Amino acid sequence: MQNEIKEKIENTLLAEANALLHLGQHVTKDMCDAVGHILQSKGRLIVTGIGKSAIVAQKIVATFNSTGTTAVFMHAADAIHGDLGMIRSDDSVLCISKSGETPEIKVLVPLIRGFGNPLIAMVSNLESFLAKNADYVLMLPLEQEADPNNLAPTTSTTLQMAMGDAMAIALLSMRGFSSEHFAKFHPGGSLGKQLYLKVGDLIQQNEKPKVYLSDNIRKVILEISSKRLGATAVMDDNENLKGVITDGDLRRMLETKDSVAHLLAADIMTANPKYIQYDTLAVDALALMRKHSITQLIVTDGQRYKGIIHLHDLIREGII
Repeated sequence: MQNEIKEKIENTLLAEANALLHLGQHVTKDMCDAVGHILQSKGRLIVTGIGKSAIVAQKIVATFNSTGTTAVFMHAADAIHGDLGMIRSDDSVLCISKSGETPEIKVLVPLIRGFGNPLIAMVSNLESFLAKNADYVLMLPLEQEADPNNLAPTTSTTLQMAMGDAMAIALLSMRGFSSEHFAKFHPGGSLGKQLYLKVGDLIQQNEKPKVYLSDNIRKVILEISSKRLGATAVMDDNENLKGVITDGDLRRMLETKDSVAHLLAADIMTANPKYIQYDTLAVDALALMRKHSITQLIVTDGQRYKGIIHLHDLIREGII
């Protein structure tokens, strides 16, 4: 039974993968022209469909909006019952339909044509009503669904989804859409935070532990314990950063020293500690911690000590 299930899964994935490869080898002039039209359009892109194609349309709209192309979803069934009012004169319409012959599509298409809005068809039947009435035809070659009965929308919706992604990325690239733009549209997600959240943003609520070269071991332990960051900076009398002491340094000291009462911060510290600038992206702080297998970094602003960022700060913000 397990082997049979494995075979079915593999066959489905291979069928859809082969269909995508075939599509990648049949990028047409209409596909390029459609993207060029959307790029130059002053209006929005209205994306519509029925059934599973409507679900794909919603995903495509989400991808367009998050990558700099203003898009709106319009369900084909709702469109012919009032939602056509959302279409503005300078909007373009992308209609998604495998067959291009569903009743709702055949009612909707003449209405869109009557409004004079450019119509882009994403379809797998060049002889369909939709294809013959569109300004641009995105032909998705389909031999068979992954379903053995050739009924369930599987390979066809995979092709639709991939074509939407391809269009979105082409538009993104042509517009010079940068990581900063992406972060603007994703301020609440972990991806966005990786693109805009800086070290300085994360240490605002942290204590700022520090001791001086001549402070004794008791002062060092109390400072690390009270500030709860697992480390303290070590400064000279002119407030210059000279080193760092972590709770790990204290444990190693106790393993090697029989007597510690006489020790000073200067005797325990690690000189030339790893540090990161205040205005550096938080994700870069994570990379530096991983590189050196540490959980804290000294934060500086130029030469000035600003505090300590801890791995827990990054975890709390979802950077990891």
